Amino acid sequence: MKTLMITASAALLTATVPAMAHAEPQWYGTAGYAGADADSANLGALQGRVGVKLTPYIGFEGELGAGVKDDDVAVGAGSVNVKLNYQAAAYAVGYVPVAPNADLFARVGYGTTDFDASAGGTTFSGSDDGFAWGVGGQYYFTAKDGVRVDWTRHDLDKSGQADVLAVAYTRKF
Repeated sequence: MKTLMITASAALLTATVPAMAHAEPQWYGTAGYAGADADSANLGALQGRVGVKLTPYIGFEGELGAGVKDDDVAVGAGSVNVKLNYQAAAYAVGYVPVAPNADLFARVGYGTTDFDASAGGTTFSGSDDGFAWGVGGQYYFTAKDGVRVDWTRHDLDKSGQADVLAVAYTRKF
């Protein structure tokens, strides 16, 4: 099994390194809205990304979101207001070109989230971080302009999971 894994890794590197050496990196940015289902709180954020596609198949991106929609969560007889302050993450992205102007992709990375929770005049500020992974697709309707839809699962260390659905305008630089 170890020999098979080493052989597969060597084959992947052999195929990827020459493609990276001859590929022109493609930079892009996105701006859009993300809705997060974080356990019982439904939050919203304006989200932006900057990324680079090193080859038609491999890239990296950074993401930053600012909360624009908070939620009141029922706790016992009262409620707690939950507000997202910001979210940041970095990802490695694998692409599958399905047409000259369309890609499917999967991404894996790590992120952090900063939030406030308040009830009865008392506010608690906190942050959490953890592993994140997701899938999506993008379609370019011109050579530089397109739309992107993706779903990402954030496995946060202290607060559980958050599922984020995002829709964004994307622009190649």
